[in-house]
Amino acid sequence: MIHALDEAAGHLGLYIGQPLANARAMCPDLKVFDADVVADAKTLSDIADWCDRFTPLVALDAPHGLFLDITGCAHLFGGEAALLQTLVRALGRQGFAVSAAIAGTSICARTVTRQASGTIVADGGEAEAIDRFPVSALGAGEAITTGLRRAGLKSIGDVASRSPGEITARFGARFSTLLAHALGQGDAPISPRKPLPDYIVEKRFAEPIATDTMIAMTLSRLADTLIASMEKQGKGARRLEAAFFRTDGVVRAIVVETGRPVTRSAVIDRLFRERLDALADPLDPGFGFDMVRLSASRTEIVVQEQRDLDAHAHDNDELAALIDRIAARIGGKRVIVHLPEDTHIPEQAVLAAPAQHHLATAMQAEWPARTESEPPLRPLRLFEKPEPIKVPFATVPDGPPHQFTWRRALHAVVRVEGPERIAMEWWRQDGKQLTRDYFRIEDAEGLRFWIFRDGLYEGEVFDGDGSPASPGWYVHGLFA
Repeated sequence: MIHALDEAAGHLGLYIGQPLANARAMCPDLKVFDADVVADAKTLSDIADWCDRFTPLVALDAPHGLFLDITGCAHLFGGEAALLQTLVRALGRQGFAVSAAIAGTSICARTVTRQASGTIVADGGEAEAIDRFPVSALGAGEAITTGLRRAGLKSIGDVASRSPGEITARFGARFSTLLAHALGQGDAPISPRKPLPDYIVEKRFAEPIATDTMIAMTLSRLADTLIASMEKQGKGARRLEAAFFRTDGVVRAIVVETGRPVTRSAVIDRLFRERLDALADPLDPGFGFDMVRLSASRTEIVVQEQRDLDAHAHDNDELAALIDRIAARIGGKRVIVHLPEDTHIPEQAVLAAPAQHHLATAMQAEWPARTESEPPLRPLRLFEKPEPIKVPFATVPDGPPHQFTWRRALHAVVRVEGPERIAMEWWRQDGKQLTRDYFRIEDAEGLRFWIFRDGLYEGEVFDGDGSPASPGWYVHGLFA
């Protein structure tokens, strides 16, 4: 089946959805390429990224279209006509065949694009602009289009002349809503690909920039402007994004996050410098960047505090700044803090959370106090998953092993503390987890292990025939 075709193929009478064999019978010299829906979607997404230079409100109109809400943006490009011409010419230079139109509603703009590319529909003139277009321009689907033609309604004006109730009864409420939006009678808001940032500043260049010095200077100036805008409303940035628009249409976005609201441009400069220096795929300017944008997608109100005499506040600020710098270089998910959890299950008693977002909580967390002159109850190193060990024999029913094999090494047990019985949370596990008996064990070489028996003898572990079986043994951690 034909998935897409160019203008020359269309002039030959070929159409989308036509069997390929029929198309080849009409044109034996037809050039055919396998359709790649995934690559098409990726290309459309890349074009949408590039269109962010005109407006931050860009939505996909799959499979081949885009919606751009240019409300309040057209005057920045010399008016609607200049903006439309700039967009079409720029995409044309990149090798794309572009059809575009401007209208008061997204559905009307899409309809006009299919029949009269380059048209700018005046406010209130939607119905007149599409009156003579065929009903297929609405894109309502083959079944509805065929039904309209069989009913003698060949143009959109013919359909609009009928009462809404009649159209709804015959073709459904969805088509009636589509028709109303195309005629300018109401409009459905588009769904932008990205949420609108709280603050946006950008710099356009008549001559593209390509050097690291110019990029750094541009980011520094944009940071000053951004901080000044946020300062007027008493806010600081928690998530910042720098977007670099290349002249060939490629867009590269760099994101940094902070643990506390940033209110100084020097901090933004340092974070982006760390991030750019640590990129595995360096920033490639190609033939240069013609626009750089800095946006704050998440902001918070800054609470002013008295810090001159509070040493702890200064220490916390320095620690938060250090975490931000490390996170900018190696990633925020790699810098973590540990938080206590209200559970007695060892592997769930600690939660690893990103330090940037949970630093204050970690500083105020209360951990179980260790009893003086007593050995620690939990090992210094706890395995993410308990590792099985081989126990030839152990004291029944709840005694420790006399020796065990772990990682192909035999360990003779000389000292034992335990057992510490830990039952699983039956109200969460549905009884699938077995009771554990933990032992603190020291072998003949002085190594100390934390091992447990998974299940009780003759009570929880059974074989396939229902007879009692031997429980398994595991090592869960190592003491210092």
